[in-house]
Amino acid sequence: MNKSFIKFITDFGPLLIFFFVYYRKEKNLIDAIPALIIATLIAVIISYLFEKKIPYLPIVGAALISLFGGLTFFFKNPIFIYLKPTVINIIFAITLLIGKILFNKNFLKVFFKGSLKLEEAGWDKLLYRWSAFFIFLALLNEVVWRTQTEEVWVNFKVWGILPLTFIFTAFQVPLIQKFKKNEE
Repeated sequence: MNKSFIKFITDFGPLLIFFFVYYRKEKNLIDAIPALIIATLIAVIISYLFEKKIPYLPIVGAALISLFGGLTFFFKNPIFIYLKPTVINIIFAITLLIGKILFNKNFLKVFFKGSLKLEEAGWDKLLYRWSAFFIFLALLNEVVWRTQTEEVWVNFKVWGILPLTFIFTAFQVPLIQKFKKNEE
C-alpha cells in the first residue's frame, strides 16, 4: 500500500470519521466523541504497523484526544473538547518559546530533523512565526466556541483550522527560500 495514502488516512481519517458521525447522529457532539477516540487510536496502531514506530505528535495527539474526548463523553459536557485545540496550540507555542528562550534550543529544527536546511536566523524567524500562529489559533478557537453554535464550532474545527494552517504554511515558503542553506 502507498505510504503517502496511509499517512493521509492516519492523519485525516479520524477527523473525517468524527465529522461523518457527528452529522449522522443528528449533530450530537457527545455521541460523535467515541468514534473520534477509537478512530484516532486505530490510526496510531496503523501508523505503527506500517512504520514500525509511532511519531511523537500522533501519540501526543491521541493521548490528548482520548483525555479531552473522554472527559467530554464522561461528563456529557462539550467544554472539554472545545478547549482541546486551545490547550494544544498554547502547549505548542509555549514549548517552542521555552525551548528557545530558556534552553536556546529550536524545537522546530529538531522536529524537522534535517528535512529543512536553514540558516539559524531563518529557524528563529520560523519558530517565532509558528509560536504566534499557534497563539492566534488558540485565541480564534476561544472566540468561535464561546460565540458560535456547536455546529459552527465543529465545522470550524474540521474545515477552518486545517485550511488556515495550510495558508499560513504557504506564506512561510518565501522565508524558507530566503534562509535556505546552499548545499555544497
